[in-house]
Amino acid sequence: MNRRDSLLAALVASLWGFNFVVIDWGMGEVPPLLFLACRFVLVVFPAVLLVPRPDVSWRVLAAVGLFMSAGQFGFLYVSMAAGLPPGLAALVLQAQVVFTIVIAAGVLRERPTRAQGAGVLLGVVGLVVVALGRGGEVPLVALLLCLAGALSWGIGNVVSRAARVPGGFGLTVWSAVVVPVPLLALSLVLDGPAAVTEGLGSFGWQALVSTLYTAGLASLVGYGIFNSLLARNPSAAVVPWVLLAPVVAMVSAWLLLAQVPSAGEALGGLLLVVGVLVALRPARARAGVVPLPVPERAAR
Repeated sequence: MNRRDSLLAALVASLWGFNFVVIDWGMGEVPPLLFLACRFVLVVFPAVLLVPRPDVSWRVLAAVGLFMSAGQFGFLYVSMAAGLPPGLAALVLQAQVVFTIVIAAGVLRERPTRAQGAGVLLGVVGLVVVALGRGGEVPLVALLLCLAGALSWGIGNVVSRAARVPGGFGLTVWSAVVVPVPLLALSLVLDGPAAVTEGLGSFGWQALVSTLYTAGLASLVGYGIFNSLLARNPSAAVVPWVLLAPVVAMVSAWLLLAQVPSAGEALGGLLLVVGVLVALRPARARAGVVPLPVPERAAR
């Protein structure tokens, strides 16, 4: 990667990392699933009127949207509403790399390389350390909800891999078409019509600014730049930059929200990041080994 592309990759990672703080700042009294539905309405419109639909079936688009967007971010938003700090949420969500490798091995029979196996093991140890060393303010249920989001993301990656879904801006927009209505329906069921009505009424300027940032900068601009980087550079040179996102999220939460990670969270997070880096190492071609490609839609 040249210097310009490296700077763009760092910019994208910074947009995605700061995204977690913006979500936490803007959600306020708005129910999390309703808040997320509003985000994806802006991801879809008006872009869906301007961007061509990818050459895949609606079933595949729905699966990608429901797992990669509704599932991943639905669990993430609920976990943050339940008390998971933004920095820790950004870190735990990187477990999607571990889940992707494990699920692909079982479903697609893609035997992991030694590096991927070692990375998975380090990642699991890191998650256990995070769980055991989390601060007293972090509920275990919030941590588990975020892990469920990482699992949903991993499933979406494997669905995309199995269907050979082409990456790109069109996939981001068109897979999001199926997201807002289920999220709104879930919010009505789980939070109740009164809470949804009250949430819409309290949707103030902070919620609006947060939604514009998450939909416009984090989803559309961030992924647009990231996809262009993947088109010009090898995946192994681009994707590791995503690991800057948890760092940006944790530093931003520390400076702006006074949320200091505990020693256990910091140590476990370091192990998880190292595990992901090890898993992303390019594999040497060997007979009988099919290296798992890096997920096309990294955290955003």
